[in-house]
Amino acid sequence: MYGPRVFLSMIGALVVFAIGTYALTGSIGSTALQTLICAVLLQVGYFAGVLYLVAKASREKASAASTSETVKTDTDAKAAQVSSLKTPGHSNP
Repeated sequence: MYGPRVFLSMIGALVVFAIGTYALTGSIGSTALQTLICAVLLQVGYFAGVLYLVAKASREKASAASTSETVKTDTDAKAAQVSSLKTPGHSNP
C-alpha cells in the first residue's frame, strides 16, 4: 500500500463524509464530531487490514517453509530406501 495515496484517499473520503453529514444535520459541531469519529474508524480499519496482510504473509511463509522441509525429508527418505526388488533372485534374506 502506497502511503501518500492512502492518506489522500482517506482525506477525500472524510471530505465527502463531512459534506454529506453537514447536509443532513446542518450542524458544524455535529459534523466535526462525526467526521472525527469516522477518521478514527478509518484508521482502525486500515490498521486491521495491514495486520491481516502481515499475518497472512507470515502464515504463507511458514507454510512454504514447512512444505519445503517435508519435500526435502521425503526426498531424502526415498533416496535412502533400499528395495530388494532391484537385486536378482527370488528372495534375498
